[in-house]
Amino acid sequence: MSAEHFLELQNVYKHFGDVKAVDNISISIKQGELVSFIGPSGCGKTTLLRTIGGFNKQDAGSIVLDNERIDSLPPEKRSTGMEFQNYALFPHMTVYRNVAYGLKQMKVPKNERHDRIMTALSQVELADHGNRKPSELSGGQQQRVAIARCLVLQPKVLLLDEPLSNLDANLRLTLREEIRKIKDELNLTVIFVTHDQEEALSISDRIAVLNDGVIQQLDTSDMVYNYPSNKFVSTFVGQANFFTGKIQEEKERWYLDTGTIQLPIPKADDNLKNQAEKTVLIRPERIKVNADSPFTGIVTNVIYNGNFTRYFIDFENRELKVDDFNTRDNKKYQTKDTIGIEFPDTPHIVAD
Repeated sequence: MSAEHFLELQNVYKHFGDVKAVDNISISIKQGELVSFIGPSGCGKTTLLRTIGGFNKQDAGSIVLDNERIDSLPPEKRSTGMEFQNYALFPHMTVYRNVAYGLKQMKVPKNERHDRIMTALSQVELADHGNRKPSELSGGQQQRVAIARCLVLQPKVLLLDEPLSNLDANLRLTLREEIRKIKDELNLTVIFVTHDQEEALSISDRIAVLNDGVIQQLDTSDMVYNYPSNKFVSTFVGQANFFTGKIQEEKERWYLDTGTIQLPIPKADDNLKNQAEKTVLIRPERIKVNADSPFTGIVTNVIYNGNFTRYFIDFENRELKVDDFNTRDNKKYQTKDTIGIEFPDTPHIVAD
């Protein structure tokens, strides 16, 4: 197996009674890649993570890691390290002893243990915190200890289940960067489960969007956000404006006719047919506020978000979301104001 197929899942199923938590999932993950699993509650992302780690036994399918089939092995034999959402640190043990625990269970010789513990603590920048108890640490430091406890086992794959969900917003940003840094420095393969779309977009090499136990799309952050595979991905990742109408061709110009406006579309798909009914996606930030535009609407709500303002606009009896980047000079609109809007030339056609 090449580095392109370092971790390979083939036709994996996991059912709980009549519920198909993982439904025929196949995925290849590269060595050194960080892949995030995202989706709504109950979509199967944590079940899939726990199945890879050996904490759930799949009903069918195979899991192969670095040329070794591991699906019949217990968790401690899989060369995977799993960090749980609540960190699961032993409160009565020091940081050093928490990190040492897995090595003792594996009966690693004492003379090797210390070096590996100190190396793992150094990797998470806690080498001078070994004598502290978890209660003496901040939430971010506890999270790092939990990662060190995984790293000390020298896993081939690090499994992170909502690792940042208990931290405040600023600390989440910092630790996101640290996880990426550790991954890059160690060439570590990481699977990262999160409910936070922004987190997934910022930290991932690729994102797997799950729903009802099925991967809806597996792709880079850019592709998942800008070119979602279907309407579910469009609405789960980011905000969406949808327009439905008929495809029209006029002198090699293609556009979507909604009945009230004509939206230019790229003729990139040879299967695109004249008069076919299609739906297109336009993200809020791609609709521009433009006082000179022939298209106008009425502002129904305004939300200030720091670097941008989100306007909710009544346009042709539909609600549009428009994100306008805040600069010193741009005009600020209020509820009931008339606002001009400009549509992009290349909206994304959403698959049926």
